[in-house]
Amino acid sequence: MRKHIIFWLWVLIILSALYFYFFRNDLILAGVAQMMRLPLAWRYAIFLILGCLRGFTLIPVTYLILLGLVFLPAGHAYLLTIIGVMVASTSIYYFAEYLGLAGYFERYYPRQIARLKSVMRKNELPIVIGWSFFPITPTDVMCYMCGSLKVNFKKFFFGVLVGEGISCAIYIFVGKGLLLLILHRIFGG
Repeated sequence: MRKHIIFWLWVLIILSALYFYFFRNDLILAGVAQMMRLPLAWRYAIFLILGCLRGFTLIPVTYLILLGLVFLPAGHAYLLTIIGVMVASTSIYYFAEYLGLAGYFERYYPRQIARLKSVMRKNELPIVIGWSFFPITPTDVMCYMCGSLKVNFKKFFFGVLVGEGISCAIYIFVGKGLLLLILHRIFGG
């Protein structure tokens, strides 16, 4: 019974996040504007908390990175992003296992899950690194899948760290440089 309540609470969080993202982004923008006026230490704390909780909403880390580029130094944004990604990924991995998502998927998609398990067991680390690195694939979904398939946690953790570490570095350091270049061109300097 408790798992059902937690599951539906999780679904409610996802739906709420999607609602605010698509229909009430004015509130999100107002919150960002307020955050810009806070001391740097508070911005660090808020950014880290958002990074740790973001995975449960299935909102890509890219949006959080863009937010961090605006109000944090690049090096600090990178470090806090990676910490947030790893906390969120680990939480999602164990959350999927706790909810028993494997049983659900094995019951309704037995052939697909058997094939997926076979592929994952042969290539756990390369698949996790590649999936985490490739910008179009949702890493959070892969975390749920790895947790429900009981992929080796150490390989999972290391793979996410490498894949997300590289892609986040590109987003943050190249993105910050591009942002500064665009602002320099617009405002001169």
